[in-house]
Amino acid sequence: MKRERIYPESGVELSPFISRNYDRIMALASMGHYPKSIIQAVSDMQIQPDDHILDLGCGTGYNSSLMASHINKTGSILGLDISGEMALQFQTRFSEDDHITFENQRIDIPFKLEKKFTKVFIGFVIHGFPHHVRQAVIENAFFHLEAGGAFYILDFAEFDMNAMPFHHRAVFKAVECKYAFDYIKRDWKSILKEHGFSEFTEHFYLKKYMRLLKAVK
Repeated sequence: MKRERIYPESGVELSPFISRNYDRIMALASMGHYPKSIIQAVSDMQIQPDDHILDLGCGTGYNSSLMASHINKTGSILGLDISGEMALQFQTRFSEDDHITFENQRIDIPFKLEKKFTKVFIGFVIHGFPHHVRQAVIENAFFHLEAGGAFYILDFAEFDMNAMPFHHRAVFKAVECKYAFDYIKRDWKSILKEHGFSEFTEHFYLKKYMRLLKAVK
């Protein structure tokens, strides 16, 4: 049965077809650049073998699989998502890895897990929420981090869309939801600072349209 969308104007709640083929679609749409950038971003996270990572809006588990290559059995990854299609792919991908697990959990409302994490990661999800909902996501990340832990947001960078080359601007307008246009205009370091984060570090990809922003609790 088709699940009713929580945010009808969002671009991050995907149809079952796109959910089943998400990784392939992103690779084709970016001519291979998107997966290469994800690989580099995960490398830039400097994951330690014993890290415990919370992957918010984990999707198919592709990002978690890259992070998993940096941890050992003393580390762990917990992926959260509400898409049944994504959950199936995630659980199938990690069926032999008991230290990489999945929970069906909304990340846009307050929740409390039983453990704290050294790293919290969210990849190309937060831009698709209304801004007041993003605040809840940030609060969830802060709550679930250990003191000194890091929150990583991999998403669009802040940029002036009108300054983009015409073909880049046309693609952005064609594929992105209205919340993304709001997201790129905001000062995310200031927003995170208001929620208690500090010590910001940035890495940029895809002609600086894509950024990994690190914030420390």
